[in-house]
Amino acid sequence: MSKYDIIVLGSGPGGYVTAIRASQLGFKTAVIEKESLGGVCLNWGCIPTKALLKSAQVFEYLKHAEDYGLSVKEYDKDFEAVVKRSRNIADGMSKGVQFLFKKNKIDVINGYGKLKTEKKIDVDGTEYSADHIIIATGARSRELPSLPQDGKKVIDYREAMTLPKQPKKMIVVGSGAIGVEFAYFYNSMGTEVTIVEFLPSVVPVEDAEVSKQLERSFKKSGIKIMTSAEVTSVDTSGKGVKATVKTKKGDQILEADIILSAIGIKSNIENIGLEDVGIAVDRDKIIVNDYYQTNIPGYYAIGDVTSGQALAHVASAEGILCVEKIAGQHIEALDYGNIPGCTYCSPEIASVGLTEAQAKEQGLDIKVGKFPFSASGKASAGGHKEGFVKVIFDAKYGEWLGCHMIGAGVTDMIAEVVLGRKLETTGHEVLKAVHPHPTMSEAVMEAVADAYGEVIHL
Repeated sequence: MSKYDIIVLGSGPGGYVTAIRASQLGFKTAVIEKESLGGVCLNWGCIPTKALLKSAQVFEYLKHAEDYGLSVKEYDKDFEAVVKRSRNIADGMSKGVQFLFKKNKIDVINGYGKLKTEKKIDVDGTEYSADHIIIATGARSRELPSLPQDGKKVIDYREAMTLPKQPKKMIVVGSGAIGVEFAYFYNSMGTEVTIVEFLPSVVPVEDAEVSKQLERSFKKSGIKIMTSAEVTSVDTSGKGVKATVKTKKGDQILEADIILSAIGIKSNIENIGLEDVGIAVDRDKIIVNDYYQTNIPGYYAIGDVTSGQALAHVASAEGILCVEKIAGQHIEALDYGNIPGCTYCSPEIASVGLTEAQAKEQGLDIKVGKFPFSASGKASAGGHKEGFVKVIFDAKYGEWLGCHMIGAGVTDMIAEVVLGRKLETTGHEVLKAVHPHPTMSEAVMEAVADAYGEVIHL
């Protein structure tokens, strides 16, 4: 039996980062993976979707070339080539993880891993043991009884990335990050898209003003939006698909070529031996402490199988903290209140901390500032004036409670806020930190200035 210090079950952004950090700390490390290295994020999620979205953005530029004083007489899209580019990028990233494993002397065990007692894992009939076993098996698309996926007419994000031909009509059920990103992509490519959202607003976890702005932008681009609506049944017997949608005004029948189900994720915790080992689970999540230890000594869990936010960067951070704690380092528990969320549709969305509504619900006395990109020189020059930056501060102590952005490139801007909040920066310190001009990032400083009654450009 092969013996390791640490075995990681799963090689997604949680698992592979965990393994590399473990190796850096001197642990003899192995990773078990049943599919491709890099997991969903590198192969079917974060990275290849961004490739698709970039193609859509370039196509949008071509369609609006005249807005920039340019004349492009002939242009078209090649849907198959767009998909192929995305897959090639994903393959390259997966090979990059393979290189990193080799560089860090991490063993890769291909196969289906199942946990056993006494800190052992069975992989297709072969047993391995370790002093510490870290579960990082991630999640998959969640299915609803009213919306069973057949992989052809009712699909999940995987099929949405590799369709053999572009659909003329698509219904997207769910308006979280996955739903709105694919809605933007297919709409930009020329598909007629309808979003069906159960809750009263799109991107419902975001600040209310961000949700309203995205809805305006999407409707302007031709996307149909139905909120407070629910798909109660689907009929796939015909050439396309018919969805019965329950609304406040009664039932409506929508017809399309394909329905994309984007109603959330389901943790991959079945058939991995949790029951055999006695690892405690609560509502689809493995129960862990602040340092990702389960109730059974020697077994740990990180990423989407635990109760933290289901985001790639959260899984990576959790994995690093987990192995550093195993190594005996003095570490602080992860601050889940300072985790940024990013959505890569157009306009992009980025946020961290409390929304205005949440701050008011907590009874906090707040200062709110907002700066529209329509007042930004860089945004005007770039032709992306939609959106804004909104900041929320505690009026008494100056604590930066939250920041919410919607607009071009905001997913690259949110890190300033995350770092500022980590360092307990006050609004006055942000104002005195000189921001470069002209940049989109100036909008952060301007929004803070607005909160404190010092805004110049409004």
